[in-house]
Amino acid sequence: MMKSTTRFLFHTLAALCAAAILGGCATGGPGGSGARQPQRQAESLALSGQHEAAARIYDRLAAEAVGPDRDRFTLLAVEQWLNAGEGRRARSLFRDLPQPAAGDLLWLWTTNSAALHLWDGRPDDALNLLQPLSRQALPRRHRVTAEALRADAWFQKGDPTRAVNLYMQRENWLDDRQSIENNRRRLWLGLLVSDAEALRDAADASTDPVVKGWLTLGSLAAATGRQGVGWSNGVVRWQEQHIGHPAEVIVSNLDLPQGGLLDYPRQIALLLPLSGGQKAAGNAIQNGFFGAYFGAAAGLDEQQQLRVYDVNEAGGAKEAYARAMQDGAEFVVGPLLSRNVADLANEVIFPIPVLALNNLRAEQIVAPGFYQFGLAPEQEAAAAARRALADGHKYALALYPDDDWGTRVVNAFTEAFEAAGGRLLDHQRYTPSDQDFSVEIRNLLAISRSQQRHRRLEANLGTEIDFEPRRRKDADLIFLAANGKSGRLLNSQLKFHEAGDVQVYSTSFIYSMDGRSDRDLNGVMFADAPWIILPPPWLAALPQVFQEYFPAERRLGRLHALGYDAYQLVAPLYVGRTAILEEIDGATGRLTLQQSGQVYRQPSWAQFERGEPVAVPDAREFAPLDEAAENVADGPSERWSGAQQ
Repeated sequence: MMKSTTRFLFHTLAALCAAAILGGCATGGPGGSGARQPQRQAESLALSGQHEAAARIYDRLAAEAVGPDRDRFTLLAVEQWLNAGEGRRARSLFRDLPQPAAGDLLWLWTTNSAALHLWDGRPDDALNLLQPLSRQALPRRHRVTAEALRADAWFQKGDPTRAVNLYMQRENWLDDRQSIENNRRRLWLGLLVSDAEALRDAADASTDPVVKGWLTLGSLAAATGRQGVGWSNGVVRWQEQHIGHPAEVIVSNLDLPQGGLLDYPRQIALLLPLSGGQKAAGNAIQNGFFGAYFGAAAGLDEQQQLRVYDVNEAGGAKEAYARAMQDGAEFVVGPLLSRNVADLANEVIFPIPVLALNNLRAEQIVAPGFYQFGLAPEQEAAAAARRALADGHKYALALYPDDDWGTRVVNAFTEAFEAAGGRLLDHQRYTPSDQDFSVEIRNLLAISRSQQRHRRLEANLGTEIDFEPRRRKDADLIFLAANGKSGRLLNSQLKFHEAGDVQVYSTSFIYSMDGRSDRDLNGVMFADAPWIILPPPWLAALPQVFQEYFPAERRLGRLHALGYDAYQLVAPLYVGRTAILEEIDGATGRLTLQQSGQVYRQPSWAQFERGEPVAVPDAREFAPLDEAAENVADGPSERWSGAQQ
């Protein structure tokens, strides 16, 4: 798992606890008459969730105040910067504040200090500060803050039972319905970033029906990512078993299918190459598929049967499909290899639907019931074009290998880039087996033409002229189609030829995960699966688990993600409710279904820094306008600033 995954989880809980700080009460205190109006404005902004604006007012008030008032306004600014998800700014302000001797300022200083400890992922340090407060008589404003922070510390420590109990007890200090509902929503967000197995174990051990209900619902959400039939049917069953539970405030606002339980296939056939040269790929997809199944199984009202067929031993894709039908399959996933997919696609009809794990050539037409989903590099190249345009780049150069893969990828990039208003100025092929690409790079950067002009000028003048070759200045991005080995050489040689200030975009192919240093790729942005870059909370633990259980598949994480998402797609495709596929936040990317039956995948983004890939923010507008869903995900994010009490 990338380091940024752990950092994301810590910061999510830190932002969660920070959003509990205000407690719905007044945040100010004594101040001069000139400060009262801006102070009331800051309080109003804070209570309405405009934390950054409130923080800036408190910053200004602190700069104008002296003595205890200055410390108070600074502490309130720290509080609001935390609420806004700006941990670094909060820490910078807090660093120079002395610990107050007693009273209101000490309580505020203590809760801010504890929140910063949580931001850094140090729950024990936070609890050491908060435990004494739990035994003191505190004003309500500080009590609700301290209890929320204590609860979130236990979430970080992996003890969800204690965290749930603390949140439930916290309701004793809340005196209106809205505050209580917001308390429950914060409890819910803590569950969403908790480990599914820890939640399941805690639910099994709990004897309190209210606590058990929270933990059971949280476990279901964490295991399914709140997607798919396991989630939707699991919630319906949870409601039947927990009538009147306080989590109803959460469930009532969930976007669930109408009409109760979703139908789903009771038997699924998985067609994969489990022998021969592609055995490792087949096994990796199978493992990912089963991982998703076990996460969803608890939400199914009856056992679902999975049968796996080795396409190579079954005599081919058509024969494996026929056997699956005879055995009672209601849905088929696979095959994987392009030749098997093309062979099966020639069938005239599909009595049971198929989700192929590769994409056909655009010109091949198939019968209804045949869906395509894969890790197509062309989709990543098109995503790179849209990302580059969204980043403000309009003029591109391209370097790509002299083979079929390179041609397909650069064509996909060019088509998407120019269709959206960009312009490809030039492109150059290279031979991947080479080590020196200086000729191709000089041609691409027009350095060769600069040298030719210099030689002609010297010949015409009959004298030597001081000359420094210059590259072209009209391009503002380079699309680099390469694997890790070639990419390291090409990127370092681009920098040598003074193109280091031009942003380079690439596909997941450039991140080879081959154990070698990627420092020569520093600065390159590339598209990849969230599973590899930064898994969402419900998937955060799985990549590491798969590496531990399947060490031989360490470099096959993208195929684990493909198998995982394939299972999530089965139920909505089976029932034909394509609206469910407006967007799925999957392990391979954001997934939507096109009219052609192809599942479109919008990947996530990372950039190499110090030889390591670091996740960079996604933006919904990077998806194709005709395919992008309009809804906004309702899960926690690194900058979550949830509603106040």
